[in-house]
Amino acid sequence: MSHPTNPSGTFRRQPLAWLAASALVWIAAPARAQDAGPESGDTAWILVSTALVLFMTIPGLALFYGGLVRTKNVLSVLMQCLTLTAAITLVWLAFGYSLAFDAGTPWIGGLSKVFLRGVTGETLHGSIPEVLLFAFQMTFAIITPALIVGAFAERMKFSSMLGFSLLWLVLVYLPVCHMVWGEGGFLGELGVFDFAGGIVVHITAGVGALVACIVVGPRKGYGDTPMFPHNMTMTVTGTAMLWVGWFGFNGGSALAANGGAAMAIAATHISASAAGLTWMGIEWRQHGKPSALGLATGAIAGLAAVTPASGFVGPTGGLLIGITSGALCYLASTAMKKKFGYDDSLDVFGVHGVGGFVGTVMAGFLAAETFGGNQVDLAIGPQVLLQLLAAAGVALYTALASWVILKVVGGTIGLRVDDQGENTGLDLTLHDEAGYRY
Repeated sequence: MSHPTNPSGTFRRQPLAWLAASALVWIAAPARAQDAGPESGDTAWILVSTALVLFMTIPGLALFYGGLVRTKNVLSVLMQCLTLTAAITLVWLAFGYSLAFDAGTPWIGGLSKVFLRGVTGETLHGSIPEVLLFAFQMTFAIITPALIVGAFAERMKFSSMLGFSLLWLVLVYLPVCHMVWGEGGFLGELGVFDFAGGIVVHITAGVGALVACIVVGPRKGYGDTPMFPHNMTMTVTGTAMLWVGWFGFNGGSALAANGGAAMAIAATHISASAAGLTWMGIEWRQHGKPSALGLATGAIAGLAAVTPASGFVGPTGGLLIGITSGALCYLASTAMKKKFGYDDSLDVFGVHGVGGFVGTVMAGFLAAETFGGNQVDLAIGPQVLLQLLAAAGVALYTALASWVILKVVGGTIGLRVDDQGENTGLDLTLHDEAGYRY
């Protein structure tokens, strides 16, 4: 019997069969070639997500924070966010990405990918180019120290802010990022749920912010002199940018254009809506009027809280996290801050620290299929305990490391401007510029 591919055999006698087989080979060949490269849909979505997350810092966070400070300090906040974007990008290129995502120890990554050594446009991470993973995760590294800026706004030296932020990135963010998301990371291997950064971003930034505002000390006149936001229009605009950008933050963390990304976006939006209305409702009941600031801050709290859970929970989980975080973050940013007297200028700890902690713990049970999550046969008790211990452990490490960094920076170049500089405002004192007309 002739071999089926022999032209003198069967296919020569049956030209239609030969043509059909050839067509199948031709159709299948591109599919095999495509399998060998990045998946175009996934790559396109993460490209968009990368832009969205960077948009969260510049201009989203910059405008959100800039509107909340007094007029004489608005430019300083914008300057800090823009500078950190540029400086952290270079650190991430030099060694940050490698220490976070390269295989190494359970606590920190290796150095085989410094300056993206060995990474080309053809190098893959799953279904996307690895250089895109580098860029996407870079935007997370940028926004995390930038969040802390809000805690010591209006009083820290620019040089001290920059030194603290870069040291904090290296000593806090990179180890925690590797432990949770990096290859062989300690917490990731234990099975901790942190889909998009409740621990990596919000708990670290929130706790670092709390320590920073305590060590730096309160603004002059805090508690005695009213310090109203100078431009709520700017703050609400920044809130809207952060809200939309968070779809890339959480949805992009699926690293694929699939149903998981879609559900993460849905849960994210639901949580933000529920938390914003919860915060606004509490204020409305207590003070008789709803405020734009309450609605905006509550929405950010809901976004922070749903971040660790977004890829594991369903719509019900997003709703419950939003309501819970809206109430608890409100209490942390008002009653608790007043009771302990620390000047967390823009409520970074109350919103991000508390929100991230709440969402991390709640993910331990809301991820279960019983509550509409995607984790089948989840052992809820052990998972909640694991989430709680991981969040507490990272918070403790962050607090200690942040305190040491602040003491080192304070002992060398000092932490805050003098009284005259603070009264004049950081725009003129530190930059000889102003974000307003005289």
